[in-house]
Amino acid sequence: MTASVSIRSVSQRYGTALALNDVSLDIAAGEFVVLLGPSGCGKTTLLNLIGGFAEPTSGQILIGGRDMAGVAPKDRPTTTVFQDYALFPHMSLRDNVGFGLRMRGVPRADRAKKADAMLALVGLEGRGDRRPHELSGGQRQRVALARALAVEPDVLLLDEPLGALDLKLRRQMQDELKAIQRRVGTTFVHVTHDQEEAMAIADRIVVMNHGRIEDHGPPREVYLHPKTLFTAGFMGEVNRIPVSGGNAPFGPVPVADGILCIRPEAISPTGALRLGPCTVQDAAFFGSYVRAHVSPLTAPDLRLVVHLPQSQLVEEGRVLDLGAETHVVLSE
Repeated sequence: MTASVSIRSVSQRYGTALALNDVSLDIAAGEFVVLLGPSGCGKTTLLNLIGGFAEPTSGQILIGGRDMAGVAPKDRPTTTVFQDYALFPHMSLRDNVGFGLRMRGVPRADRAKKADAMLALVGLEGRGDRRPHELSGGQRQRVALARALAVEPDVLLLDEPLGALDLKLRRQMQDELKAIQRRVGTTFVHVTHDQEEAMAIADRIVVMNHGRIEDHGPPREVYLHPKTLFTAGFMGEVNRIPVSGGNAPFGPVPVADGILCIRPEAISPTGALRLGPCTVQDAAFFGSYVRAHVSPLTAPDLRLVVHLPQSQLVEEGRVLDLGAETHVVLSE
């Protein structure tokens, strides 16, 4: 099953602190939405409100069109997966996955069958008799996911579930999480502060800052066409160049005023927006690309970050004729 989520003018105060400030957001049934932002931006607060672990100070939260005001977490069509797997160490994986079904009075044979099916879904087929301590961190996270899906929630809430995993395992789990969501069709609302993770799994990214939504859209749109300077900076490296009266520090540009934002990988010898000859200040090999700092000859005090192909010969003092292939102009 799956359901839509509608957040209408929700604010949340803790004493004098404003954690959420008039947030509105509609999530379609079956959509994989990632709430992205730095610590303290309000993303986990919003997730907790959807799950019923707190009530909003003002505003409404609807799931499947039903107002959730006063509805306890256990009575909501939601389940939450936390970073802490919270598995019962004395139980088998089968019993861990079937625990929610047990609380709902499902007969033992039926919940064992469902648990085995869920373990198979997350790639742990035939391991139902094992204990959590026999598994790796990634496998334990899969068990937690299987347990959450076993009760067939309309909306699955995920609070930084991959944060404790190492980089290689986290990337593997990102792929698996996306594939599982596609198979089950459940609405996923996922919280993270990891921009790469958000882009890898989301249908839509919701960027939050200081209790408000800064930006939202498909990963490609939010990354290439950010609506605010905060989004541009939070979604990865970006060069910010002031423009006034159609002039940037390196020369005339086809924009009037604002902040010219250029991603490091958008700078190349063939870019249409010409930066002109640039001196390489330093460079480091990053495997798939070379990361360098360069300064236009016409603006030696301006330092730009550039990602160049791994085959590019880049050494300190070399002069490269560069331009930007894509850019956006934003207001301060």
